[in-house]
Amino acid sequence: QARLVESGGGTVEVGGSLTLACTDSGDTFRYYAVGWFRQPAGAAREFVAQMTYNGGVTDYADSVEGRFTISRDNAKKTMYLQMDTLKVEDTATYYCYSDLTGYRPDKTDYDYWGQGTQVTVSP
Repeated sequence: QARLVESGGGTVEVGGSLTLACTDSGDTFRYYAVGWFRQPAGAAREFVAQMTYNGGVTDYADSVEGRFTISRDNAKKTMYLQMDTLKVEDTATYYCYSDLTGYRPDKTDYDYWGQGTQVTVSP
């Protein structure tokens, strides 16, 4: 069984909203920084958002700033990505991650990854 399990993907029209969730089956979620990447079909995986272990710092890709919100509930061992005002270009497979040392632009080997969930935004 995967350590991180995602849910909440689907198809939505332009301008709509979706909320992705990612739940950790382990017992140390509260110590891990978390975040989201996405991968459009035929393209490279790209950073979307990240949050430190205590929620004190968040960071977003320019393309989603002001439209997406990352959050976490340590009691539920779950991270969320609230996506509003969705655009066609947000269509991608979304992956959550968790990592003890957190996000870095040059880092690819995060401790845990979710299985991916498809988000499709229709015109």
